[in-house]
Amino acid sequence: MSAKHDPSRQPGDPETTGHEWDGIREFNNPLPAWWLWIFYATIVWALIYTILYPAWPMLTRATPGVLGYSTRAAVAAEIERFERTNEPWFQRLVDTELAEIEADPDLNRFARSAGAAVFRAHCSQCHGAGAAGVQASGFPNLRDDDWLWGGTIEEIHLTITHGIRNETDPDARWSQMPAFGELLEREEIESLVQYVRRISAQPHDAALAEAGAELFLENCASCHGEDGEGNQALGAPTLNDAIWLYGGSEEAIRHTITYSRWGVMPAFAARLREAEIRAVAAYVHQLGGGQ
Repeated sequence: MSAKHDPSRQPGDPETTGHEWDGIREFNNPLPAWWLWIFYATIVWALIYTILYPAWPMLTRATPGVLGYSTRAAVAAEIERFERTNEPWFQRLVDTELAEIEADPDLNRFARSAGAAVFRAHCSQCHGAGAAGVQASGFPNLRDDDWLWGGTIEEIHLTITHGIRNETDPDARWSQMPAFGELLEREEIESLVQYVRRISAQPHDAALAEAGAELFLENCASCHGEDGEGNQALGAPTLNDAIWLYGGSEEAIRHTITYSRWGVMPAFAARLREAEIRAVAAYVHQLGGGQ
């Protein structure tokens, strides 16, 4: 039925589109002129934008646009601007003795801020965002005072620069614990497990621990110390406290003694400039566990 002969149509109603759904008809109301002009303007703007700016993706890049604008270039320029602003501070970091950074409030503030940024970008993947480490994976907690290779700012700087047990830096920190599963009987390893549990004040089998004391002196004390106090010069961890790199459970200690551990840290000398290494060393040193 056409709108002209529609008995339900009231005087003054506009024409309908001729469509009907379950008895419902649609008025043929035109769009407001202002809306149409805005719509046409967006089409024109879109065409202009695709000509002027990068827009259409291709196989290896997007269309560059006649203006040659690049978001990557803009970001690079912004980074360069900040680098120029910070360069005098980075130079001060290089020129200042590591132990004296903390005594200069302004330089210390800059070092901690810059070091935190470097840490988040390069160190947090292993040591955690809060530098508390990941025990099960052997990534040390940097907030306590149990340091494998020393916690002075100079030692931290050296560790960051050259890394640990990597094959890329000839000056990397290096030590190796033997796998005692190839050297001792299972019963002897179990005695050592119980002795280590004893000196770390954990529940243990007293008889086995007593037998493990002599084995510890013969096989472990040369690196870990007679009382399990550790040796930072060798990177040998302390065994007589409650801080553990791979866990202090019987299972974890047994696995460590049997198969050894082999933690590797990359050298950052080729990845970071000296000022950045100094900044992150200052940041780590002041987290709470620095010596």
